[in-house]
Amino acid sequence: MSGKRYTEEFKVEAVKQVTDRRYKVGEVAERLGITSKSLYGWIAKYGDQGSQHQTINSQQDEIKKLKAQLRRVTEERDILRRPQRTLQASQGKMRVHIITAR
Repeated sequence: MSGKRYTEEFKVEAVKQVTDRRYKVGEVAERLGITSKSLYGWIAKYGDQGSQHQTINSQQDEIKKLKAQLRRVTEERDILRRPQRTLQASQGKMRVHIITAR
């Protein structure tokens, strides 16, 4: 049995048309070119959880962005800590060790 594969986003949006916008299942299925049976299955799977599924995905995306931002800010902080030594050296506070041959 080879059928079309649809993304979860597509399925959730199809379900929303029935659950949120109150369109008839047959009408939505015909418009989207899917079977009513498939749509009923998606409603059973994503119906009440569709919005939760979207919320979880958006939260996961935000967590990824925040982790990347934290990584960047940590790197910047570490870089800003280093120049202080160079600044001290430029103000005449640098120690010079002279090694002489015996």
